[in-house]
Amino acid sequence: MITFKVNKKKVSVNDDPDTPLLWVLRDTVGLKGTKFGCGKAFCGACSVHVNDTVVRSCSFPVKYAEGKNITTIEGVGTEDELHPVQKAWIEEQVPQCGYCQSGFIMSTVKLLEHNPDPTDEDINKSITNLCRCGTYYRVRKAIHLAAKLKKS
Repeated sequence: MITFKVNKKKVSVNDDPDTPLLWVLRDTVGLKGTKFGCGKAFCGACSVHVNDTVVRSCSFPVKYAEGKNITTIEGVGTEDELHPVQKAWIEEQVPQCGYCQSGFIMSTVKLLEHNPDPTDEDINKSITNLCRCGTYYRVRKAIHLAAKLKKS
């Protein structure tokens, strides 16, 4: 039995300890917002927070989640009170197909927690997620807007 918190709720799972956290979150816990992209920790579609770190959950065995706090896209903001990053994503109309966006949002939330006023260079170094639709210009605009929204 592996026990951890997901979006502040305690869960215990009986999955094989080497199962990637991504599949445990999607298939066992039932949270479908975290997406499978490449399966090699390259694209970032599967990004979640493990304690205070962005983790590519497709290559993070669930055994390492034991006792940790996991946050998925479902744990960022609420329908009644969106997170500033979610507000900025909507304002700047970032998604095209939208598939990779939960990973981008998760990475951006952590970036802004650690760097509340990132430069374009900071964004380039910190946000390494991939978007097949190429919405990078809108992503950058949304990150700058989210930084402003967080301050107000």
